[in-house]
Amino acid sequence: MILKPPLTDKDVKELKAGDRVLITGKVYAARDAAHKRMEGNPPFDVKGQILYYASPTPTPPGKIIGSIGPTTASRMDAFTPELLKKGLKGMIGKGSRSKEVIEAIKKYKAVYFVVPGGVAALLSKHVKKSRIIAYPELGPEALLELDVVDFPAIAAIDSEGNNILELGKKKFRHGI
Repeated sequence: MILKPPLTDKDVKELKAGDRVLITGKVYAARDAAHKRMEGNPPFDVKGQILYYASPTPTPPGKIIGSIGPTTASRMDAFTPELLKKGLKGMIGKGSRSKEVIEAIKKYKAVYFVVPGGVAALLSKHVKKSRIIAYPELGPEALLELDVVDFPAIAAIDSEGNNILELGKKKFRHGI
C-alpha cells in the first residue's frame, strides 16, 4: 500500500496491523530532546502528519542524509497522546507502546508503524531531501522535515488497537 501524507481518517482506517506500506511525501523526524521542546506547541502543523522517531548520523560527503534508523518509540510515550489529540496520524519507530498510547491511537484514529533496527543506512536511501525546521542547537536531534520516496514500514498498531507485537507474542507462547 502506498501512503502519501498528510494522512486522512480514511487512510488510517484502511490500514490493518501487519500491513506493509511505502510512504512517499513529507515525514517529520524527532527524538526525545525535540519532543520535550515541542510539548504543548509543536513548530509545525501536526494534523495528518507522520512523525519518525529518529535522528541521523552525520551526513557523508555527496549524500542527502546519514544513516537514519528508528529509536525506541516508548521513550516518546509521555508526549504522544497530546500530539495525537492535535491531529498527528502516524508514528514510526521500533518496539512496543504503552497502554495509554494505544488507547490514544484508538481514540484519535492513528497508526503506529515499525521499521526494523539495523537498516538505518538502507532507510537513508529513501530520503530525497532533509531540512532542519526547529531546534538546530540540538544537532542530530533537531526536528527535521524529510521528503521520502517509497519509505518502507509495517503497521504495528492500527486505529482499532490491533497490535502485531502482542499477536506475535501470543503465537510464540501458544505455538499457533
